Amino acid sequence: MASSRAASPARLTLSALDTLTGAVLLVDTGRKVLAATPALEALLGGPVTEGTPLSELLVFPPGGERQDPLLTDGRDTVVRLRARAQDATQNLRVRAVALTQAGRTLGWALLVSREATADAEGAEVFHGLWTRDARLRRVFRIVEKVARTESSVLVRGESGTGKEHIAHALHALSPRGKGPFRAINCAALPPSLLESELFGHVRGAFTGAVRDSPGHFRLAHGGSLFLDEVAELPLDLQAKMLRVLETRTVIPVGGRAPVPVDVRIIAATHRALRREVEAGRFRADLMYRLRVVPIFLPTLRERRGDILPLARRFLDEHQQRGTRRVERIAPEARRLLEAHTWAGNVRELRNVMEYAYVIGEGPVLRETDLPPEFSEARRAPADEPAPTAATLDARTVRDALARAGGNRTEAARLLGVSRVTLWRRLRAPGETAD
Repeated sequence: MASSRAASPARLTLSALDTLTGAVLLVDTGRKVLAATPALEALLGGPVTEGTPLSELLVFPPGGERQDPLLTDGRDTVVRLRARAQDATQNLRVRAVALTQAGRTLGWALLVSREATADAEGAEVFHGLWTRDARLRRVFRIVEKVARTESSVLVRGESGTGKEHIAHALHALSPRGKGPFRAINCAALPPSLLESELFGHVRGAFTGAVRDSPGHFRLAHGGSLFLDEVAELPLDLQAKMLRVLETRTVIPVGGRAPVPVDVRIIAATHRALRREVEAGRFRADLMYRLRVVPIFLPTLRERRGDILPLARRFLDEHQQRGTRRVERIAPEARRLLEAHTWAGNVRELRNVMEYAYVIGEGPVLRETDLPPEFSEARRAPADEPAPTAATLDARTVRDALARAGGNRTEAARLLGVSRVTLWRRLRAPGETAD
């Protein structure tokens, strides 16, 4: 809620810097901190105290730049910067801009941006996502830019590609980073319960409503609300969602008075919303509200170079908690991992490596340690009859759809049948595979 009092000039200046530039540290001629924008404090994960000597915040790499050349030359340099309240530091890129008046230096504005965190393989770790793929790195840069705005973001990607990681990054890097972050999966709840979870309800609104409930919109006030699988919203709820976005108020189930909310919406889906609009399953006006900035996440099969390094990282995670020590992955196992379609993307790879770690023994991860579908795909004889709608049971179809993230074309490919065959099985009387 906005304060009733006028903001001070200093606060307005910080707000303007935060909006236009992002992470900025203001330093006086005595090399002491004057102020820091919220975006900078969000980067550091803690507050920066006024009067702190700059030398206590900057940790220069051995043989690298030093404080005075950084301030006087105006060149970009990479330093380790820490919040005074914490011991932890992180690599950040810093450029100093002198603030002058009538030829006299009054201080400096240090413009700070995130430096890619790299490991020995030149990969980047970004809010829990690891990659050395150029396309995903470009997504990270887009996220950093968009995070500074209030624009609604729609994240498109298959199941397991990291949509919620991106949502968390958009929130953490934004001016709302200190506010609440709420997430809800729109496909996980029936419509009647979903409305209450989103907008809240008043006591007695329905059977079991024994007390008032605020709902996710009000719980996210001043922060961000992540709507996962937003394409699954029923049409009547889409209309109510549109009203919330237009009026910035919610009306709880069973209530009458609108309640103001200040929330940034981050939505995600594995479906193409434009196709859902064409099919009449999604409102065009809501799509335009949510899809101000679309962000597309590449699949793991489009990031082939990430498969084996990620597999090794997941193995290392299990080794830290278990007793087995895996020194290497056998060539045939490597080939199978690289050739797999990874319909479940990184989430599926993580699960496969956990299976292989638990099932196998010894220092070498072999192809026999991998889940059954890997060996079945390798052993399938050429003359084996293709599955038909009559031979496909509902459970097999459900499993394939789950592995394919709901994509029927990919599910049919995993089953080795045509889309028509899969469609016939889904349409069979009494079947509920979809």
